[in-house]
Amino acid sequence: MHTISSGDKVLVTGANGFIAMWIVRKLLEKGYAVRGTVRSADKAKYLEEYFKAYGHKFEFTIVEDITKYGAFDKAVKGIQAIIHTASPFYLDAVSVNELLEPAVNGTVSILKSALAYGQEIKRVVVISSAAAVSDFSVYKLLNEDDWNEPSIKEIKEKGADAAGYVKYFASKTAAERAAWQFYEDNKTEISWDLSVLNPPYVFGPPVHELKCSDALNTSLRLWYNVVVVGGQTEDFLKTGLAFIDVRDVAQAHVLALEKEAAGGERIIISAGSFIWQQWVDAANSLSLPNPSHSKLPIGYPGLADTAKLPVEFDTRKAARILGLTYLNQEQVTRDSLADFVKRGW
Repeated sequence: MHTISSGDKVLVTGANGFIAMWIVRKLLEKGYAVRGTVRSADKAKYLEEYFKAYGHKFEFTIVEDITKYGAFDKAVKGIQAIIHTASPFYLDAVSVNELLEPAVNGTVSILKSALAYGQEIKRVVVISSAAAVSDFSVYKLLNEDDWNEPSIKEIKEKGADAAGYVKYFASKTAAERAAWQFYEDNKTEISWDLSVLNPPYVFGPPVHELKCSDALNTSLRLWYNVVVVGGQTEDFLKTGLAFIDVRDVAQAHVLALEKEAAGGERIIISAGSFIWQQWVDAANSLSLPNPSHSKLPIGYPGLADTAKLPVEFDTRKAARILGLTYLNQEQVTRDSLADFVKRGW
């Protein structure tokens, strides 16, 4: 399959989101044109202002309900590539379908539109999650052959009684499965190929519209509460997962469009594993001039010296195909705190 070229137009769904806005920015910086989808004209105002320097290179279109088949029919016309990021992420869902239906139907909806009306499309990149790789109940080196089947099984057995995070894990697993199934079922008819990226927790400085710290997205709000607010227990601070900076996620999506070998591939992108105390330690090791962050929580110093890392991902495929490199914990912490200081948080 052919990869995209500078000047090509890329459709980015959920363009006003934490990850998506960084993707849009990276694409525009590299000379691509971008059409972003948002749910309302009001949500596009910030985007228009933020990207006004790029003039006609950035445009938006409204897709009120991504789960409706045909919702993206107009959006995919005249597009050379798609990056699909629009999917709910929160860990306190009540019903199973609260997350499952929009995740699965939104993904299948855009693939159907791409099949029917995306004659110019060369590649579709879908952001999945490390949550689709494992439920992390068993420690092992995880790679792209692993799938989070236990979460699917649990929601079938427990329904609404399943934990909120299990419902989220299941939604990401089911949505990615649906994407690959659609791709395989229609391989002889489509002109494009599919690439899926699986990041764990995504942290780093936001560029999307935020009026207060309470409006932070799920992953970044958790990071903020641990590193800036504090008050977590020792038991919590010795738990963790894996992370990647939002800017590296954005770069990975651009590379997935550009690298021919990324077509037809599922790729884990992760900077490494952590326990939460390590982020607390990283913040306290920095020299920050702003007095608003002069007394950060210290947690339980020394905890990271003995705690076992909770997960390990094999990221050799990302290195081989994408050539992806990662910002480390210190860089992510420094840049995130500097951003929060500017916002008066």
